[in-house]
Amino acid sequence: MTDSQQERTQSRKPRRILITGGAGFIGSNFVHHWCANYGGDRVVVLDALTYAGNRQNLASLEGKANFRFVCGNICDRALIDSLLREEKIDTVAHLAAESHVDRSILGPDAFIQTNVVGTFTLLESFRHHWIEEGQPATYRFLHVSTDEVYGSLKPDDPPFRETTPYAPNSPYSASKAGSDHLARAYYHTYSLPTIITNCSNNYGPYHFPEKLIPLMCINILLGKPLPVYGDGQNIRDWLYVGDHCRALDTVLHRGRPGKTYNIGGNNEVKNIDLVDRLCELMDELAPELPVRPSKQLITFVKDRPGHDRRYAINATKMRQELGWTPQETLSSGLRKTIKWYLNNRNWWQPLLSQEYQAYYQKVYGQVEPVN
Repeated sequence: MTDSQQERTQSRKPRRILITGGAGFIGSNFVHHWCANYGGDRVVVLDALTYAGNRQNLASLEGKANFRFVCGNICDRALIDSLLREEKIDTVAHLAAESHVDRSILGPDAFIQTNVVGTFTLLESFRHHWIEEGQPATYRFLHVSTDEVYGSLKPDDPPFRETTPYAPNSPYSASKAGSDHLARAYYHTYSLPTIITNCSNNYGPYHFPEKLIPLMCINILLGKPLPVYGDGQNIRDWLYVGDHCRALDTVLHRGRPGKTYNIGGNNEVKNIDLVDRLCELMDELAPELPVRPSKQLITFVKDRPGHDRRYAINATKMRQELGWTPQETLSSGLRKTIKWYLNNRNWWQPLLSQEYQAYYQKVYGQVEPVN
Protein backbone atom coordinates (compact mmCIF):
# COMPACT_ATOMS: atom_id res chain seq x y z
CA MET A 1 0.00 0.00 0.00
CA THR A 2 1.35 3.43 -0.95
CA ASP A 3 1.41 6.40 1.42
CA SER A 4 -1.48 8.03 -0.45
CA GLN A 5 -3.54 4.85 -0.20
CA GLN A 6 -2.86 4.64 3.54
CA GLU A 7 -4.04 8.24 3.92
CA ARG A 8 -7.23 7.48 1.97
CA THR A 9 -7.90 4.34 4.01
CA GLN A 10 -7.58 6.22 7.28
CA SER A 11 -9.73 9.20 6.27
CA ARG A 12 -12.46 7.67 4.10
CA LYS A 13 -15.80 6.08 4.81
CA PRO A 14 -16.21 2.48 3.61
CA ARG A 15 -17.60 2.16 0.10
CA ARG A 16 -20.01 -0.34 -1.36
CA ILE A 17 -18.60 -0.94 -4.81
CA LEU A 18 -19.95 -2.89 -7.78
CA ILE A 19 -17.17 -3.99 -10.16
CA THR A 20 -18.43 -5.18 -13.54
CA GLY A 21 -16.23 -7.53 -15.54
CA GLY A 22 -14.41 -8.39 -12.34
CA ALA A 23 -13.49 -11.92 -13.46
CA GLY A 24 -11.69 -10.67 -16.58
CA PHE A 25 -8.10 -9.54 -16.99
CA ILE A 26 -8.06 -5.92 -15.81
CA GLY A 27 -11.20 -6.45 -13.75
CA SER A 28 -9.80 -9.28 -11.61
CA ASN A 29 -6.55 -7.41 -11.05
CA PHE A 30 -8.58 -4.39 -9.93
CA VAL A 31 -10.72 -6.52 -7.60
CA HIS A 32 -7.60 -7.93 -5.94
CA HIS A 33 -6.13 -4.43 -5.65
CA TRP A 34 -9.29 -3.02 -4.08
CA CYS A 35 -9.77 -5.87 -1.61
CA ALA A 36 -6.11 -5.70 -0.56
CA ASN A 37 -6.23 -1.96 0.11
CA TYR A 38 -9.79 -1.40 1.35
CA GLY A 39 -10.70 -4.46 3.40
CA GLY A 40 -13.59 -2.66 5.07
CA ASP A 41 -15.43 -2.06 1.79
CA ARG A 42 -18.24 -4.22 0.46
CA VAL A 43 -17.11 -5.55 -2.95
CA VAL A 44 -19.66 -7.02 -5.36
CA VAL A 45 -18.38 -8.47 -8.64
CA LEU A 46 -20.70 -8.90 -11.62
CA ASP A 47 -19.40 -10.94 -14.54
CA ALA A 48 -21.11 -12.92 -17.31
CA LEU A 49 -18.19 -15.41 -17.40
CA THR A 50 -17.86 -15.35 -21.17
CA TYR A 51 -14.75 -16.91 -22.73
CA ALA A 52 -12.41 -14.25 -21.25
CA GLY A 53 -13.97 -14.26 -17.78
CA ASN A 54 -12.57 -16.80 -15.33
CA ARG A 55 -13.95 -17.21 -11.82
CA GLN A 56 -10.68 -18.88 -10.83
CA ASN A 57 -9.11 -15.41 -11.07
CA LEU A 58 -10.99 -14.56 -7.86
CA ALA A 59 -10.65 -17.90 -6.07
CA SER A 60 -8.66 -16.48 -3.15
CA LEU A 61 -11.48 -14.02 -2.36
CA GLU A 62 -14.38 -16.47 -2.38
CA GLY A 63 -15.97 -16.89 1.02
CA LYS A 64 -14.72 -13.60 2.47
CA ALA A 65 -17.40 -11.72 4.41
CA ASN A 66 -17.20 -8.49 2.40
CA PHE A 67 -16.99 -10.13 -1.02
CA ARG A 68 -19.78 -11.36 -3.30
CA PHE A 69 -19.63 -12.76 -6.82
CA VAL A 70 -22.68 -12.62 -9.09
CA CYS A 71 -22.78 -14.34 -12.48
CA GLY A 72 -24.88 -12.13 -14.73
CA ASN A 73 -25.05 -9.85 -17.75
CA ILE A 74 -24.77 -6.06 -17.60
CA CYS A 75 -27.64 -5.88 -20.12
CA ASP A 76 -30.00 -7.44 -17.55
CA ARG A 77 -31.72 -4.35 -16.18
CA ALA A 78 -33.73 -6.20 -13.54
CA LEU A 79 -30.58 -7.81 -12.16
CA ILE A 80 -28.70 -4.50 -12.07
CA ASP A 81 -31.59 -2.73 -10.36
CA SER A 82 -31.83 -5.39 -7.67
CA LEU A 83 -28.08 -5.47 -7.05
CA LEU A 84 -27.80 -1.71 -6.66
CA ARG A 85 -30.75 -1.62 -4.29
CA GLU A 86 -30.00 -4.77 -2.30
CA GLU A 87 -26.30 -4.02 -1.85
CA LYS A 88 -26.81 -0.25 -1.40
CA ILE A 89 -24.11 0.36 -4.01
CA ASP A 90 -22.56 3.84 -3.97
CA THR A 91 -19.72 3.22 -6.45
CA VAL A 92 -19.65 1.46 -9.82
CA ALA A 93 -16.36 0.56 -11.48
CA HIS A 94 -17.44 -0.47 -14.97
CA LEU A 95 -14.81 -2.70 -16.57
CA ALA A 96 -17.06 -5.23 -18.32
CA ALA A 97 -16.45 -5.13 -22.07
CA GLU A 98 -15.85 -7.12 -25.20
CA SER A 99 -12.31 -5.98 -25.81
CA HIS A 100 -10.46 -7.80 -28.61
CA VAL A 101 -10.18 -6.06 -31.98
CA ASP A 102 -9.81 -9.31 -33.95
CA ARG A 103 -13.01 -10.73 -32.45
CA SER A 104 -14.84 -7.48 -33.22
CA ILE A 105 -13.88 -7.86 -36.86
CA LEU A 106 -15.13 -11.45 -36.99
CA GLY A 107 -18.34 -10.74 -35.04
CA PRO A 108 -19.20 -7.12 -34.16
CA ASP A 109 -22.69 -7.85 -32.78
CA ALA A 110 -21.54 -8.81 -29.28
CA PHE A 111 -19.45 -5.64 -29.05
CA ILE A 112 -22.42 -3.36 -29.70
CA GLN A 113 -24.61 -5.31 -27.30
CA THR A 114 -22.15 -5.43 -24.39
CA ASN A 115 -20.22 -2.21 -24.80
CA VAL A 116 -23.02 0.12 -25.90
CA VAL A 117 -26.29 -1.42 -24.69
CA GLY A 118 -24.67 -2.81 -21.54
CA THR A 119 -23.14 0.54 -20.60
CA PHE A 120 -26.46 2.29 -21.25
CA THR A 121 -28.25 -0.23 -19.02
CA LEU A 122 -25.78 0.33 -16.18
CA LEU A 123 -25.95 4.11 -16.47
CA GLU A 124 -29.73 4.17 -16.52
CA SER A 125 -30.01 1.81 -13.56
CA PHE A 126 -27.40 3.72 -11.55
CA ARG A 127 -29.11 7.04 -12.38
CA HIS A 128 -32.43 5.86 -10.95
CA HIS A 129 -30.71 4.34 -7.91
CA TRP A 130 -28.78 7.59 -7.34
CA ILE A 131 -32.01 9.63 -7.53
CA GLU A 132 -33.82 7.27 -5.13
CA GLU A 133 -30.96 7.70 -2.64
CA GLY A 134 -31.20 11.50 -2.81
CA GLN A 135 -28.44 12.15 -5.38
CA PRO A 136 -25.50 11.84 -2.94
CA ALA A 137 -22.44 13.82 -3.99
CA THR A 138 -20.17 10.95 -2.94
CA TYR A 139 -21.57 8.44 -5.49
CA ARG A 140 -19.34 7.60 -8.44
CA PHE A 141 -19.66 5.79 -11.79
CA LEU A 142 -16.22 5.04 -13.23
CA HIS A 143 -16.29 4.07 -16.90
CA VAL A 144 -13.05 2.34 -17.95
CA SER A 145 -12.27 2.76 -21.65
CA THR A 146 -9.42 2.58 -24.15
CA ASP A 147 -7.04 4.82 -26.10
CA GLU A 148 -8.28 3.14 -29.30
CA VAL A 149 -11.28 5.50 -29.39
CA TYR A 150 -8.87 8.21 -30.57
CA GLY A 151 -7.87 6.32 -33.72
CA SER A 152 -4.36 6.01 -35.11
CA LEU A 153 -1.34 8.32 -34.80
CA LYS A 154 1.29 9.07 -37.41
CA PRO A 155 4.95 8.63 -36.37
CA ASP A 156 5.45 12.32 -35.54
CA ASP A 157 2.02 13.05 -34.08
CA PRO A 158 1.86 14.07 -30.41
CA PRO A 159 0.38 11.46 -28.02
CA PHE A 160 -3.36 11.35 -27.36
CA ARG A 161 -4.66 13.93 -24.88
CA GLU A 162 -8.07 14.03 -23.23
CA THR A 163 -9.07 16.63 -25.84
CA THR A 164 -8.05 14.54 -28.87
CA PRO A 165 -11.05 14.08 -31.22
CA TYR A 166 -12.49 10.59 -31.40
CA ALA A 167 -11.76 8.63 -34.61
CA PRO A 168 -12.31 4.90 -33.93
CA ASN A 169 -11.24 2.50 -36.68
CA SER A 170 -12.60 -0.90 -35.60
CA PRO A 171 -16.00 -2.17 -34.42
CA TYR A 172 -14.42 -2.61 -30.97
CA SER A 173 -13.11 0.94 -30.68
CA ALA A 174 -16.33 2.35 -32.17
CA SER A 175 -18.39 0.52 -29.55
CA LYS A 176 -16.15 1.87 -26.77
CA ALA A 177 -16.41 5.37 -28.22
CA GLY A 178 -20.18 5.06 -28.11
CA SER A 179 -20.10 3.99 -24.47
CA ASP A 180 -17.76 6.89 -23.61
CA HIS A 181 -20.21 9.33 -25.18
CA LEU A 182 -23.06 7.86 -23.14
CA ALA A 183 -21.12 8.21 -19.88
CA ARG A 184 -20.23 11.81 -20.72
CA ALA A 185 -23.82 12.61 -21.74
CA TYR A 186 -25.22 11.25 -18.47
CA TYR A 187 -23.05 13.70 -16.55
CA HIS A 188 -23.98 16.71 -18.68
CA THR A 189 -27.68 15.84 -18.98
CA TYR A 190 -28.45 14.38 -15.55
CA SER A 191 -25.43 15.49 -13.46
CA LEU A 192 -24.76 11.80 -12.78
CA PRO A 193 -21.23 11.69 -11.25
CA THR A 194 -19.51 9.79 -14.06
CA ILE A 195 -15.76 9.72 -14.73
CA ILE A 196 -14.13 8.29 -17.86
CA THR A 197 -10.63 6.82 -18.13
CA ASN A 198 -8.90 5.92 -21.39
CA CYS A 199 -5.91 3.61 -20.98
CA SER A 200 -3.18 2.30 -23.23
CA ASN A 201 -2.46 -1.41 -23.82
CA ASN A 202 -2.41 -3.35 -20.55
CA TYR A 203 -0.35 -6.45 -19.75
CA GLY A 204 0.22 -8.61 -16.69
CA PRO A 205 -1.27 -11.60 -14.80
CA TYR A 206 -4.60 -13.22 -15.75
CA HIS A 207 -4.41 -12.01 -19.37
CA PHE A 208 -6.36 -14.23 -21.78
CA PRO A 209 -3.93 -15.84 -24.28
CA GLU A 210 -5.44 -14.25 -27.41
CA LYS A 211 -3.69 -10.94 -26.62
CA LEU A 212 -0.16 -10.22 -27.86
CA ILE A 213 2.02 -10.63 -24.76
CA PRO A 214 0.40 -13.75 -23.26
CA LEU A 215 0.10 -15.26 -26.76
CA MET A 216 3.83 -14.85 -27.34
CA CYS A 217 4.76 -16.16 -23.88
CA ILE A 218 2.61 -19.28 -24.22
CA ASN A 219 3.63 -20.03 -27.81
CA ILE A 220 7.30 -19.76 -26.85
CA LEU A 221 6.74 -22.20 -24.00
CA LEU A 222 5.07 -24.62 -26.42
CA GLY A 223 7.54 -24.12 -29.27
CA LYS A 224 4.84 -22.72 -31.58
CA PRO A 225 5.12 -19.93 -34.20
CA LEU A 226 4.92 -16.35 -32.96
CA PRO A 227 2.50 -14.58 -35.36
CA VAL A 228 3.33 -10.91 -35.93
CA TYR A 229 0.95 -8.79 -38.03
CA GLY A 230 2.20 -7.09 -41.19
CA ASP A 231 5.71 -5.66 -40.91
CA GLY A 232 5.65 -5.54 -37.09
CA GLN A 233 6.18 -1.78 -37.07
CA ASN A 234 2.89 -0.94 -35.33
CA ILE A 235 3.56 0.98 -32.11
CA ARG A 236 1.74 0.63 -28.79
CA ASP A 237 2.13 2.29 -25.39
CA TRP A 238 2.28 -0.51 -22.78
CA LEU A 239 0.88 -0.15 -19.25
CA TYR A 240 1.41 -2.73 -16.51
CA VAL A 241 -1.99 -3.72 -15.13
CA GLY A 242 -0.94 -3.07 -11.52
CA ASP A 243 -0.15 0.54 -12.42
CA HIS A 244 -3.51 0.79 -14.15
CA CYS A 245 -5.29 -0.44 -11.01
CA ARG A 246 -3.52 2.19 -8.90
CA ALA A 247 -4.59 4.81 -11.42
CA LEU A 248 -8.26 3.74 -11.29
CA ASP A 249 -8.09 3.80 -7.49
CA THR A 250 -6.69 7.32 -7.64
CA VAL A 251 -9.36 8.48 -10.10
CA LEU A 252 -12.18 7.11 -7.93
CA HIS A 253 -10.86 8.94 -4.87
CA ARG A 254 -9.50 12.15 -6.37
CA GLY A 255 -10.96 12.47 -9.87
CA ARG A 256 -13.63 15.03 -10.66
CA PRO A 257 -17.05 13.96 -11.96
CA GLY A 258 -17.59 14.79 -15.61
CA LYS A 259 -13.89 14.61 -16.41
CA THR A 260 -11.80 12.26 -18.55
CA TYR A 261 -8.35 11.00 -17.56
CA ASN A 262 -5.86 9.34 -19.91
CA ILE A 263 -3.75 6.58 -18.32
CA GLY A 264 -0.55 5.49 -20.07
CA GLY A 265 2.64 3.62 -19.27
CA ASN A 266 5.11 5.90 -21.10
CA ASN A 267 6.38 2.85 -22.98
CA GLU A 268 6.02 3.24 -26.75
CA VAL A 269 7.38 0.13 -28.47
CA LYS A 270 7.11 -1.38 -31.96
CA ASN A 271 5.37 -4.75 -31.94
CA ILE A 272 8.38 -6.54 -33.43
CA ASP A 273 10.72 -4.99 -30.85
CA LEU A 274 8.37 -6.09 -28.06
CA VAL A 275 8.32 -9.65 -29.40
CA ASP A 276 12.14 -9.62 -29.63
CA ARG A 277 12.33 -8.49 -26.01
CA LEU A 278 9.89 -11.18 -24.90
CA CYS A 279 11.99 -13.80 -26.68
CA GLU A 280 15.15 -12.63 -24.93
CA LEU A 281 13.49 -12.67 -21.51
CA MET A 282 11.92 -16.07 -22.09
CA ASP A 283 15.31 -17.48 -23.18
CA GLU A 284 16.75 -16.15 -19.92
CA LEU A 285 13.95 -17.13 -17.52
CA ALA A 286 12.81 -20.46 -19.03
CA PRO A 287 15.90 -22.59 -19.65
CA GLU A 288 14.02 -25.68 -20.91
CA LEU A 289 12.30 -24.14 -23.92
CA PRO A 290 11.55 -26.52 -26.83
CA VAL A 291 13.07 -24.05 -29.33
CA ARG A 292 16.09 -21.88 -28.55
CA PRO A 293 16.71 -19.10 -29.30
CA SER A 294 12.99 -18.44 -29.39
CA LYS A 295 13.34 -15.66 -31.97
CA GLN A 296 13.43 -18.47 -34.54
CA LEU A 297 9.67 -18.82 -33.97
CA ILE A 298 8.78 -15.30 -35.18
CA THR A 299 6.43 -15.57 -38.20
CA PHE A 300 4.98 -12.58 -40.06
CA VAL A 301 1.31 -12.97 -41.02
CA LYS A 302 -1.22 -11.01 -43.06
CA ASP A 303 -2.00 -7.70 -41.41
CA ARG A 304 -5.21 -7.09 -39.49
CA PRO A 305 -7.86 -5.12 -41.49
CA GLY A 306 -7.79 -1.44 -40.52
CA HIS A 307 -4.81 -2.00 -38.21
CA ASP A 308 -4.04 1.23 -36.33
CA ARG A 309 -0.39 2.17 -36.81
CA ARG A 310 0.41 3.86 -33.51
CA TYR A 311 -1.11 4.60 -30.11
CA ALA A 312 0.48 6.82 -27.48
CA ILE A 313 -0.93 8.38 -24.32
CA ASN A 314 -0.13 11.75 -22.76
CA ALA A 315 -0.83 11.13 -19.05
CA THR A 316 0.18 14.62 -17.89
CA LYS A 317 -3.28 15.31 -16.44
CA MET A 318 -3.08 12.21 -14.23
CA ARG A 319 0.33 13.30 -12.96
CA GLN A 320 -0.37 16.99 -12.44
CA GLU A 321 -3.94 16.85 -11.12
CA LEU A 322 -4.02 13.51 -9.30
CA GLY A 323 -0.38 12.74 -8.52
CA TRP A 324 -0.27 9.37 -10.31
CA THR A 325 2.65 8.03 -12.32
CA PRO A 326 3.41 4.44 -13.39
CA GLN A 327 5.83 2.56 -11.13
CA GLU A 328 6.82 -0.24 -13.51
CA THR A 329 9.19 0.14 -16.43
CA LEU A 330 8.52 -2.05 -19.45
CA SER A 331 11.47 -4.26 -18.47
CA SER A 332 10.33 -4.76 -14.87
CA GLY A 333 6.70 -5.28 -15.88
CA LEU A 334 7.53 -7.81 -18.60
CA ARG A 335 9.78 -9.74 -16.23
CA LYS A 336 6.98 -9.94 -13.64
CA THR A 337 4.49 -10.99 -16.30
CA ILE A 338 6.67 -13.74 -17.77
CA LYS A 339 7.40 -15.15 -14.32
CA TRP A 340 3.65 -15.28 -13.63
CA TYR A 341 2.98 -17.29 -16.81
CA LEU A 342 5.89 -19.59 -16.03
CA ASN A 343 4.52 -20.23 -12.52
CA ASN A 344 0.84 -20.54 -13.53
CA ARG A 345 0.73 -23.12 -16.30
CA ASN A 346 -2.34 -24.66 -14.61
CA TRP A 347 -4.17 -21.35 -15.15
CA TRP A 348 -3.54 -20.92 -18.87
CA GLN A 349 -3.41 -24.48 -20.19
CA PRO A 350 -7.18 -25.11 -19.79
CA LEU A 351 -7.88 -21.96 -21.82
CA LEU A 352 -6.35 -23.46 -24.97
CA SER A 353 -9.61 -25.13 -25.91
CA GLN A 354 -10.91 -26.32 -29.28
CA GLU A 355 -12.95 -23.10 -29.54
CA TYR A 356 -9.81 -21.07 -28.93
CA GLN A 357 -7.86 -23.04 -31.54
CA ALA A 358 -10.64 -22.57 -34.11
CA TYR A 359 -10.62 -18.83 -33.44
CA TYR A 360 -6.81 -18.79 -33.68
CA GLN A 361 -6.98 -20.44 -37.10
CA LYS A 362 -9.51 -17.88 -38.36
CA VAL A 363 -7.31 -14.98 -37.28
CA TYR A 364 -3.85 -16.22 -38.23
CA GLY A 365 -4.63 -18.52 -41.15
CA GLN A 366 -2.05 -21.20 -41.82
CA VAL A 367 0.07 -20.43 -38.78
CA GLU A 368 0.01 -23.52 -36.60
CA PRO A 369 -2.46 -23.12 -33.71
CA VAL A 370 -1.56 -23.53 -30.06
CA ASN A 371 -2.10 -27.06 -28.75
